Amino acid sequence: MNIVVTGGAGFIGSHLSEKLLSLGHRVIVIDNFHEFYPLEIKIRNILESTDNKELIKDFKEIEENSSKKIKKDEIIKALCDVTESRKYKLYYCDIRDKKNLDKIFSEEKPDAVINLAGLAGVRPSISEPILYEDVNIKGYMNILETCVKYNVKKFIQASSSSVYGNNKKVPFSENDIVDFPISPYAATKKSCEIIGHVYHSLYKIDMFQLRFFTIYGERQRPDLAIHKFVKNICEGKIIYMYGDGSSMRDYTYIGDIIDGIIKSMEYLLKNENIYEILNLGNSNAVSLKEMVETIENELNIKAEKEYLPMQAGDVLKTYADISKAEQLIGYSPSVTFGEGIKRFVKWYGKGER
Repeated sequence: MNIVVTGGAGFIGSHLSEKLLSLGHRVIVIDNFHEFYPLEIKIRNILESTDNKELIKDFKEIEENSSKKIKKDEIIKALCDVTESRKYKLYYCDIRDKKNLDKIFSEEKPDAVINLAGLAGVRPSISEPILYEDVNIKGYMNILETCVKYNVKKFIQASSSSVYGNNKKVPFSENDIVDFPISPYAATKKSCEIIGHVYHSLYKIDMFQLRFFTIYGERQRPDLAIHKFVKNICEGKIIYMYGDGSSMRDYTYIGDIIDGIIKSMEYLLKNENIYEILNLGNSNAVSLKEMVETIENELNIKAEKEYLPMQAGDVLKTYADISKAEQLIGYSPSVTFGEGIKRFVKWYGKGER
């Protein structure tokens, strides 16, 4: 099958692309290589996911030797060329660029779309809410409109546990009311769920909205807590903890998330008239304090900590009820938090960060 993965150069997208390739699908990656974090990281993600690991050093040298003005476009063009194969195609494209999306869909004729693209992060969305609306909602609608034009009927959208806000009932269920987000990022994700239902109703696009719960693991973005904490502890730097350490997250290992996405796709391909919202989490809330202790124990290094007030937009707890995903698609996370941290630390220690 021809499967479009938007945001395919990112943390989740590169793992998903790698898995889809292993299953024999043709993968069409669309990514704008946004400077939210270093280009080098996304280059490595792409090269690892396409089994071109030996080229990582070459691309780093190209980046270092290129002038700032032309560096990004030159490197990405080279990346597109070197990774292109019968089963994989990389496009340098922003999802807000409807004309370019149209060209890609016209050429590739996808059977399904998995939309992981968009601006991430609760805290940055507070300072740039209009940009988040533009990318996460307008860009998403561009993709849906292109699916309508080219009769693509199978669609998976990355939603987020952030839509639950400070939900009082735990664990969080898909049936809970989610009308009270506390960040622009969360509001965009809630909006996308609603818009998705419109396109399902009007154009019979079968769709899953997958609410991801705090994903971590190899290739995790460097701005996220686990990655930052491991880095700072290894370098003997202070780690900053917001709140008193009691805030909790349902940390979910990347391999389990990818398994959930694949199972969702397989379900869509076998069924019709589908619009479902699913929690993909680990159903095990871990406190900030416990998270840091787990990292300390794995590294065998004591962290130097500084406590700061909770930040605006941060929720106190996330905790997924995954019974619906278990029953509907056979989702069954298998990696414990301790094992996931062990795998991440091993990856980080290899210098693949």
